[in-house]
Amino acid sequence: MKDFDPFVIPFNVGLYFILIYSVVRCVIWFRQLSRADKLRLQRGFFSRAFGESLREIFMESLIHRKILKAKPVLGYMHMSLAFGWFLLIVFGTLEADIFGKSHLNPPYKAIFFRFFNPGHGNSLLAEIWEFIMDLLLAFILSGLLLAIVKRFLPGVVGMKKTTKLRLRDKIALTALWLVFPSRLIAESLTCGAHGSGSFLTGTTGAWLASFLPAESLAYPFWWLYSLSLGVFFILLPVTRYMHIPTELFLIFMRNSGITTGDKAGTFAEVEVHSCSSCGMCIDACQMSFVTGINNIQPVYLHRALRNNEDVTEKAYNCLMCGRCEEACPVGIEVSAVRMIQRRNKTGKPLYENRWMGYFREHLNHEPASSGKTQNYKIRSNIRVEKADTIYFAGCMTHLTPGIKEAMIKIFRAANEKVWFMDEVEGACCGRPLMLAGNDREARELINFNSDLIWKSGASKLVTSCPICYNIFRSSYYIDTEILHHSQYIKNLIDNEAIRFNYSHKKVVYHDPCELGRVAGIYEEPRDVVSWVADLVSVPEEAEKSLCCGNSLANIFLPPSKKNAIAVDAIKRLTAGNPDIVATSCPLCKKTFSRVSKTRVADIAEIVAEEISSVQSKRIRTASVNLREMVNQLLG
Repeated sequence: MKDFDPFVIPFNVGLYFILIYSVVRCVIWFRQLSRADKLRLQRGFFSRAFGESLREIFMESLIHRKILKAKPVLGYMHMSLAFGWFLLIVFGTLEADIFGKSHLNPPYKAIFFRFFNPGHGNSLLAEIWEFIMDLLLAFILSGLLLAIVKRFLPGVVGMKKTTKLRLRDKIALTALWLVFPSRLIAESLTCGAHGSGSFLTGTTGAWLASFLPAESLAYPFWWLYSLSLGVFFILLPVTRYMHIPTELFLIFMRNSGITTGDKAGTFAEVEVHSCSSCGMCIDACQMSFVTGINNIQPVYLHRALRNNEDVTEKAYNCLMCGRCEEACPVGIEVSAVRMIQRRNKTGKPLYENRWMGYFREHLNHEPASSGKTQNYKIRSNIRVEKADTIYFAGCMTHLTPGIKEAMIKIFRAANEKVWFMDEVEGACCGRPLMLAGNDREARELINFNSDLIWKSGASKLVTSCPICYNIFRSSYYIDTEILHHSQYIKNLIDNEAIRFNYSHKKVVYHDPCELGRVAGIYEEPRDVVSWVADLVSVPEEAEKSLCCGNSLANIFLPPSKKNAIAVDAIKRLTAGNPDIVATSCPLCKKTFSRVSKTRVADIAEIVAEEISSVQSKRIRTASVNLREMVNQLLG
């Protein structure tokens, strides 16, 4: 019985290469971490995070639970290849140890066990083990068949499109596709020549041996099996398949508390290399299935970053709606990675965007003494007022005045003392500047606004714009409760501060991207709508909600394509013929109103219309109209 054969050399070379490469790469990434992140990762290996990481590796990297829930057939395909291969290695290693002539065998003995033990199967235990190994191989081959079909007919596994591959990815994919069929044929021919094997290899081998010289044909296929594995392993670091080892490191880092942050760093680099190019982000992207733009999704952004290519268009030509991040089975912080690429590394804007003009209207421009940068000093005549509550409408709300008028009515009905902070000359919250990569200018605005908020002494700040809400929460250092107006109105309802009439209208609620997927606010707006109308569910809601298409994050997309996205979204939302399409974002309302035959309204407008007659009478008795009330708020 042989202990070694030259055909195992390609496998050995490839295996030891990828093992050494993966270890060295992870060590380099670890050394590049900040001191704080190193400590987090070290603690993670000796805490509960280690067990959580192992569980996540099993559930997501092997079972592919997230894909199974979203697309069962696609999930089965991934699970059969990943989990099936893992089990084949585990049971193969045990097989070589139990039935081989020695223990602690080199890896090739388990992978090519049938070659070195052709007559295996002379006992009941051996027959049971052969059956298990054949069953696992059949499980993997079923997934491989689906993978091949998916490449040409993605609809079979529930996908609209599949990832476009480059040459080296195609070579690696071909090698992977050859691994298990070549193993099946090699093992079957060997079993046919020696009268061994189980239901798959034994039956196939007996059939092949009936008309082919099985003994002499088996050896070339053992070579093909070894070569396929060796080529796949050697190409793995320079192809999308690098995600296989890298994803394990990512999971340990993430469960140890390390995050992407807002600057390029090791964690973001690990995320980029952990992208499996599964194509789920392409399927989720409205720019793909509505406008036909199929080269800017995270899978292509990450590939370009891995190859050190120019990613300007891929970074900027995006709605930043978060649908791809929600769909990503690896859990990559896609939006954060993209924002890092947008940030200006030279201190100068990559382009003069439309928001810079607005920003400079509120600044005095002063050239720096060095001549290399510019200083900005904010000028403003805004008068700060003492109040319990600040209302910050936001730029987009001022372009949809019905929303701020509704909020003024609600404030009045609740007897709130409110300072309308940006009613006359307020600066933008700063988010559009961040989306354009102009962080320094955004920080100037944030500091300015923060100072005004602090001086007001307000305990809470209410905004109607989800974009403003998120930036106030994440980038402002203020000791003030931040509320989106959906949360504020819900609190008023819970405290019985306002009352409504019930309209009996059928309302579909659209979840804005920034309020839903980014801020996680799904229930409060629905609770508010349910108090005044009949809330109707639609398939595209909550985490699956569609972007309106007019995102401030994308200035590359022409108006015609933005309009196409809005038309498609409103068509889906109005499929059940509702009376009103409700939203809680001024930008979404403005966008949908242009393309919808059905009335589009903000939840604040719907609430304001249904404020009970008792409160309306109280408002009339006060003898103040809208103008007087605004003047009173502004002092």
